[in-house]
Amino acid sequence: MSFKSIISGVINVVTIGLYIGLALIIFFVLSSKASGGEPQIFGYQLKTVLSGSMEPTFMTGSIIAVKPGGDMTRFKENDIVTYRENRATLVTHRIVEVIEKNGNIMYRTRGDNNDGVDQTLLLPENIVAQYSGFTIPYLGYAIEFTKSKNGVLFLFFIPGLILIIQSIINVRNILVESKSSDQHVANNVEEST
Repeated sequence: MSFKSIISGVINVVTIGLYIGLALIIFFVLSSKASGGEPQIFGYQLKTVLSGSMEPTFMTGSIIAVKPGGDMTRFKENDIVTYRENRATLVTHRIVEVIEKNGNIMYRTRGDNNDGVDQTLLLPENIVAQYSGFTIPYLGYAIEFTKSKNGVLFLFFIPGLILIIQSIINVRNILVESKSSDQHVANNVEEST
């Protein structure tokens, strides 16, 4: 196997990887725009971790899968839930205590990386989903970036640039092979005369 064919194979693998990554990012961005929130796959919502309160369970910038719905009074100690802290903020923390008072259930939560428990008790109606245990580290940084104006520009500019460069390389290779082939034919014609 020649050095040229190895380089060509590496370039093809990198290109395929870039296209797969691009397709995933486009899917996440379009599905989050279409749903008006986070993307969903097979009934699981994908959330981006924006703080380090749950490290090392999941790292800042990770994507986590959470399962929405169901009976929100079903949770036990050590379950990890995503809940609405206020209208604009979702938090994912671990339940450290289940409190039953006068037939009502409330939860005490805590981030794994936080020193103390959360100040406010969590009501079941504020829970939106349960953590599934599935995490993709650091992918959230790319997803959040692609939601920005610069990210959208980058999302279309880089693949276009890759296609142009790949086309230039392909045209150059064809011209070199054509010139080599023409030279070979010319040499054969001279030898036969």
